[in-house]
Amino acid sequence: MAVELHRGDHFNLDSSEGNNLSHFCVGVNWGAIEKPVFLGLYKKLINVDLDLSVLLLDEENNLIDYIFSPKHKNVQLNENTIECGKLITNDSALRHSGDDITGDQDGDDGLDNEVIIIDLNKVNSSVVKILFFLNHVGEGDFSKVPFAKIRMYDGTPYKINHTYASYDISSIKKYSNRNALLMGKLEKSNGIWDFEALGEAFTVNNLGDTIAKILKHAQ
Repeated sequence: MAVELHRGDHFNLDSSEGNNLSHFCVGVNWGAIEKPVFLGLYKKLINVDLDLSVLLLDEENNLIDYIFSPKHKNVQLNENTIECGKLITNDSALRHSGDDITGDQDGDDGLDNEVIIIDLNKVNSSVVKILFFLNHVGEGDFSKVPFAKIRMYDGTPYKINHTYASYDISSIKKYSNRNALLMGKLEKSNGIWDFEALGEAFTVNNLGDTIAKILKHAQ
């Protein structure tokens, strides 16, 4: 039975609680927008491009590493510039499945559109926080997306063996008119990792704004 997380809920990865998770996936599943046309007799599909990304921080909340789509280039972050996104962390502990720019086109297919595969055993020892966030790319916000859910599970991007925890994004009305969302974080304390559903939504102009807001939130 999966744990249905709500904002502020925790999911402990410690083996003493029976989870013993070190290698798993965090993914986001969402659908394209269905717009009725011709008096509702037909529907027009509108692609939804959401980007699942990750920041990895040390104890002082300094940015150690990141994952976001390579389509984002010259991302301005305070006085620094990240030339291009990437899909694998430097330690190869986190790997992104690739960019989905449409969403499910014919209802929920049961699989996640974008997935980050995680091996906590390989994570850089200086990393104590792993923050997962979502950007609505282009015009629009989360209000019209028919469904969107983040989940933690055992499996691959193509097969879910067991879902440990999930967090329903589309059920939160306050996310309307927001185009960036800090979904959750993995945090290490005394060698034990814990996942917390955060659900902090922002209105931003670009990816750099999103990262800056998340780093400020992490302070």
